[in-house]
Amino acid sequence: MNWEAIKSIYLFEMARMKRTLLQSVISPVITTSLYFIVFGTAIGTRIQEVNGVSYGAFITPGLIMLTLLGQCISNGAIGIYFPKFTGTIYEILSAPVSMTEVVIGYVGAAASKGIIIGLIILATASFFVDLSIQHPVMMLVFMVLTAITFSMAGFIIGIWADNFEQLNLVPMLVVPPLTFLGGSFYSIDMLPPFWQTVSHFNPVLYLVSGFRWSFYGIADVNPVISLVMIAVFLTICLSLLFWIFRTGYRLRK
Repeated sequence: MNWEAIKSIYLFEMARMKRTLLQSVISPVITTSLYFIVFGTAIGTRIQEVNGVSYGAFITPGLIMLTLLGQCISNGAIGIYFPKFTGTIYEILSAPVSMTEVVIGYVGAAASKGIIIGLIILATASFFVDLSIQHPVMMLVFMVLTAITFSMAGFIIGIWADNFEQLNLVPMLVVPPLTFLGGSFYSIDMLPPFWQTVSHFNPVLYLVSGFRWSFYGIADVNPVISLVMIAVFLTICLSLLFWIFRTGYRLRK
């Protein structure tokens, strides 16, 4: 394993976060603060508690997951798309670096950025609501596994995308609706039976539910099932990456 190559890719991608500090850090914090202000004022006054947890505290894991998914997919996609866009991808492909090392470098950086933003959002939330984390280790497990999985998904999107419209298609048009409809701001027990069944086909539900369980010990889905679903998503991403590198799909053209 060429650790020096991994380190070089990782540090180069992490430096992008410093160059885009306003977009990478400040913007998510402001957006999250607005969510707390708007939802806390408009809905929090009508829904005092959900499953024994104040509404503001209840939506915190959903807000963190919303930001984490968006950041990881975007960073993972942009990281590999720009080398394709500028043509420097051929330098990477011709270098004595394996595809495994390339993925570890790019995905590791994207996941690190997502986790950093997630922790910043968590710290921001503590100024608005009283938080309790019953299972801190499992919270980190859910956060890290989700960050790695969706950074890898973003990496795949970056390889697949031919233009900026395709690059932003999933982070902008797919992830937010799935997150909003995945129990981020409500418990699916509040829905009619039919829509509860439909919600179980939303993969984000399992992520949000498991993550919320690590905070308050309550969940819409068994946390073991949530971990299994994350493992399934991770396996799918690894399988797609193996196929991409074996065939050279949209890398060598």
